[in-house]
Amino acid sequence: MRTIDLNTVRQWLVQAPAITFLTGAGVSTASGVPDYRSLSGVYHGIDRPEYLLSHTCMKREPDKFYNFVKTLYHPMAQPNCIHQQMAALEAVKETWIVSQNIDGLHRKAGSHKVVDFHGNLYNCYCQGCGRVVPYQDYLKSDRHSVCGGQLRPAITLYEEGLDEQIIQQAIAAVASAELVVIVGTSFQVHPFCDLIEYAKPDATIIAINQTPITMQREFYYLKANALSVFEHLQVEE
Repeated sequence: MRTIDLNTVRQWLVQAPAITFLTGAGVSTASGVPDYRSLSGVYHGIDRPEYLLSHTCMKREPDKFYNFVKTLYHPMAQPNCIHQQMAALEAVKETWIVSQNIDGLHRKAGSHKVVDFHGNLYNCYCQGCGRVVPYQDYLKSDRHSVCGGQLRPAITLYEEGLDEQIIQQAIAAVASAELVVIVGTSFQVHPFCDLIEYAKPDATIIAINQTPITMQREFYYLKANALSVFEHLQVEE
């Protein structure tokens, strides 16, 4: 790990011909979406939060699962400058985003080349009949008004495997980049953190986070709130 300064990061973001961002919860906190494990995060003070987001809980204790999942929704949240600047970069160069976030804010900001690695809360469907339903219906009831089946968001729960197509899309996005930028994540969740192994041998890797991260690859580290990087980024059209 080598440290890097703020201005150099901005310069590389503007100059790189192909960028892939790997984003985590720290990207969305400025939009009012809490992270998971900090003192103000979703999991703080909750006993066995991973269980509440598990396939087992959804099946065995659907009410408990439903009441917890509803707290993850923030439909009034708007993209912040990080989301917006990533979308602006996509408009002028090859830019992909692979995100752990399930809040949909990258797409809301106008990014199209987005891999929702763990799914999207705002895509919901019935497990009984398979029909897609508006998330607003899910927030009213976890039972389908048509068939009575259990509704759920299309996110990957604990104990569930990731979609192979999603994994392949994420690998391709990382493998195509000249610059890989890890933003707002501790980079500890597998298999998301393993994606870095698919970066080109000569790709430049930057991590922007408020606490240091570790990985097997050589990389540059900027200790910063990602907002400070993106709020004054001059994207060249």
